[in-house]
Amino acid sequence: MKPSPKPPKPWITASLLAATLGLGLLAAGAAQADTRATQRKSLEKYTPYLEAPVDDFMFWSLYKWQLVGPQKVVVWSTVKDAYLLTVETPCTQLEWANGIGVTSQQSHQVTRRFDYVTVGSDRCRIDESQPIDIARMNRDRGAAGK
Repeated sequence: MKPSPKPPKPWITASLLAATLGLGLLAAGAAQADTRATQRKSLEKYTPYLEAPVDDFMFWSLYKWQLVGPQKVVVWSTVKDAYLLTVETPCTQLEWANGIGVTSQQSHQVTRRFDYVTVGSDRCRIDESQPIDIARMNRDRGAAGK
């Protein structure tokens, strides 16, 4: 009968666990920084095409969305209609969302201060909505060969 192997020394297990946790935190911090930089770059892409803020807009369904900051999201109500929504803080789950919803208190109309971006259990009130001139953005990108 073979003798059973000796269990690892407690200090080795603790050191290995601490090193693993440290590397995990470092990787998470790098991912967060990259995400914020990507969000900032995406927001800069839309900024030249932002129109004056509006109180409300027609909204039949959420065609697609893109997070562009911790409190900012671009939503498309159609292929041609997009809006930059800024929500009130705190909206803690927005930055990590895999999916969002947009409420419409009035029939097919989203109104700032009355409607919300929903993320998990968060209901984040819309503070500002700005139309994005998608047609002009696409023309400019086409002319630039992008």
